[in-house]
Amino acid sequence: MNSNDTESQTVRILGIDPGSRITGYGIIEQGLNDCRYIASGCIRVQADYFPDRLKQIFDSVLEIIEVYRPEQMAIEQVFMHKNADSALKLGQARGAAICAVQTADLPVFEYAARQVKQALVGKGNAEKTQVQHMVKILLGIQGELQIDASDALGLCLCHSHHRQTALRIRRSTTR
Repeated sequence: MNSNDTESQTVRILGIDPGSRITGYGIIEQGLNDCRYIASGCIRVQADYFPDRLKQIFDSVLEIIEVYRPEQMAIEQVFMHKNADSALKLGQARGAAICAVQTADLPVFEYAARQVKQALVGKGNAEKTQVQHMVKILLGIQGELQIDASDALGLCLCHSHHRQTALRIRRSTTR
């Protein structure tokens, strides 16, 4: 929790669902009592040369930060895939996104996939489509929402929930 957080402050949160070919992003604004959808989408990396993919992710995240001006970032923690090569590539894509965010001096908050699913659906083994459904309901999104973008928005909502809880705890201990 950033020591500059105040109870009345509105904070803009960037969520990143990293991938070496498709990286989802989402942006919400958390007010005192609600969350508002700002934007979401996918960074679709076209390069075959892996270092070029990482640069595209880095540059795209910087561009998203420049356009939407988030104040905090939530990203999925690394988890082990069955395929070690895939896990390494995912970790590197995640690192490229974190480096871009750090370049902009934003605080980074990390959440396990199970935490996100638990916060949104109520069970840590929920399917991606269940998370997508809850994201749409909680943010009032109509129409299509790409799965990578909904995962990123899910990270935003999970962070919002954790942030609100920390603010409530801080309020109750300062009374």
